[in-house]
Amino acid sequence: MASRVPSDSLVAPALAGNSAAMARLMSRAEAGSTECRAAMASLYAKAGQAHVIGITGVPGSGKSTLVATLTLKLRASGKRVGIIAVDPSSPYSGGSIMGDRIRMSELVQDVGVFIRSMATRGAQGGLARASLEAVDVLDAAGFDYVLIETVGVGQAEVEIARAAHTVVVVSAPGLGDDIQAIKAGILEIADIHVVSKCDRSDANRTISDLKTMLTMGLSLSPGHDWQAPVVPISSVNGEGFEPLIECLQRHGRFMRTSEAGQARVRRIAEFRMLKTAEDLLHQRFLATRQGALAAVSSQLAQRLISPYQAAERLLAGINLEGTP
Repeated sequence: MASRVPSDSLVAPALAGNSAAMARLMSRAEAGSTECRAAMASLYAKAGQAHVIGITGVPGSGKSTLVATLTLKLRASGKRVGIIAVDPSSPYSGGSIMGDRIRMSELVQDVGVFIRSMATRGAQGGLARASLEAVDVLDAAGFDYVLIETVGVGQAEVEIARAAHTVVVVSAPGLGDDIQAIKAGILEIADIHVVSKCDRSDANRTISDLKTMLTMGLSLSPGHDWQAPVVPISSVNGEGFEPLIECLQRHGRFMRTSEAGQARVRRIAEFRMLKTAEDLLHQRFLATRQGALAAVSSQLAQRLISPYQAAERLLAGINLEGTP
């Protein structure tokens, strides 16, 4: 059996765009391997040039189809595109459920495109820490755009606004609720609003309603110097993608040149730090208190102690400085 290649040895080929090396590093990051942390730190130091775009919206809005068509358009202009498709975790295997990835099948043979499906693995907010580390790998490898397609489950989607340079919120006609985005809590996070399936006869009403909501001030786009545009598209006939790409480029320039954009970059860095700290604390908690978990939960189930008392017992004596 061949010996495992050290993660440090994968850094150079990953930087050169070797797909196998990038995939291995992503897998190790997703598995929580401590051995790959130095390699990921090296890649993080060389990242920072890619335009990271979060694409979110309620289920059925057409996110995967938009990502596939947008990628084809960007590739036609010579841009390299990485795609991180964040899927819900399987309740049985813990892995990602990749039903929507079939829509991206025509991209898999393109050497200028890298697609990675990743499970949320129960991450609060729907965005796994390893998803952001996968972005670092693609960024350092020289990809011009990294698209993060989120789970699509409502309020959990707002976390993408804390991790991406540009957030695209996708709405679609005919989903049964004209104010679904408000209910889901995702309308206000958009830098760009996209109304998909605009070839449908009822699309104009959705576009009109969305513009009315924005006029009423129901969208508070991050960075008040930026007014979120509404872009109608149709992936069926390819309409609207040139205006969408122009909006993406314009917002990218806004992020690079404005004080609001630079402040957002700092908030993204703070989010990364807190997300990683949360993950480390979770690992250390399980490593140090796994033995007490069954006993304390049994007492709680018998109502001998309260939930707060149970939590206090689990937290007692934890060494936050230790290594799991």
